[in-house]
Amino acid sequence: MSRIYNFSAGPSTLPEPVLLQARQEMLEWRDSGMSVMEMSHRGKHFAIIAEELESDLRELLAIPANYKVLFLQGGAAAQFSLIPLNILDGKSKACYVNTGAWSEKAIKDAQVYCDVVVSASAESSKFTTIPDYSSWVLDEQAAYLHYTSNETIHGVEFTDIPDSKGLPLVSDMSSNILSRPVDVSQYGLIYAGTQKNMGPSGVTVVIIRDDLIGHASKVTPSVFNYAEQSKNQSMLNTPATYNWYLVGLVLKWLQAQGGVAAIELRNIAKAAKLYQAIDQSSLYHNPVVVPYRSRMNVPFILADENLDKAFLGAAEANGLYELKGHRSVGGMRASIYNAMPEAGVDALIAFMAEFERTH
Repeated sequence: MSRIYNFSAGPSTLPEPVLLQARQEMLEWRDSGMSVMEMSHRGKHFAIIAEELESDLRELLAIPANYKVLFLQGGAAAQFSLIPLNILDGKSKACYVNTGAWSEKAIKDAQVYCDVVVSASAESSKFTTIPDYSSWVLDEQAAYLHYTSNETIHGVEFTDIPDSKGLPLVSDMSSNILSRPVDVSQYGLIYAGTQKNMGPSGVTVVIIRDDLIGHASKVTPSVFNYAEQSKNQSMLNTPATYNWYLVGLVLKWLQAQGGVAAIELRNIAKAAKLYQAIDQSSLYHNPVVVPYRSRMNVPFILADENLDKAFLGAAEANGLYELKGHRSVGGMRASIYNAMPEAGVDALIAFMAEFERTH
């Protein structure tokens, strides 16, 4: 069996050493006599997995002691509703920045619970840039400011931390968490689905400052209440235990690579060479304004869209899969998360050059 290069936006490729270790431990984890899938989440063996999971994430992101780390279910999309339910704290407004499809979804869901102030929007640019910070309009009466740090579909990424003017800063980091260092202390809340850079689907990480916990609306179900989950170590109900284990393996793999700072250098190199290949081509084009190009998700279009089908078919024949762009924008998209080896990017670039030569 030969593994393909999987450029899927999520669920995405996983580090091969992680898959091999999971296979090795499938029947028995350490000396427990059973698979992780069979363990009680209340048992002593799973307690070790859970403790190491949180400890490793805290170390990798240098999470301060006054932040809680939750491992929840429902995907990052569930947090679009759970964030206002948990941290509006009686306020009627929240500020949101609209930089793409995932920002739009977050805004739509939040509007059920509060008045959303769209502080800035890149819609007029077809989401190919990030509005200049000087144009942002923040309401000091709002409960928080929300932004999406990397737009998976449109390939737009923030390179720094916005100034929230004193509002608690909330960020969806689903598609770039652990890909670059981040100062967690600048945020009120960070959340991320794990299926892009942290493991398989089924787990959502929420990192929240202590002072924002305990203010949930009375209608918030207990299983979605941050305070209740925090009191119960994210085990108010049975968690996705095997997925916790797999996320934990990915975190240990990342530590072995030298941590977040080291993986960022690799991500910079991978993205730079792919964008260079696109920019030097007469067949391929990336529409995103250069300073805001994502390191994680690289969309590109062909000069002749009639070649799209042939491109995708030939790519698969060369072991390059999941390059079709999101249906809402078309074209192609290469997602090159932490686990995508540089050899995979090199193979894609070589294929693109050959396809252009022959077409």
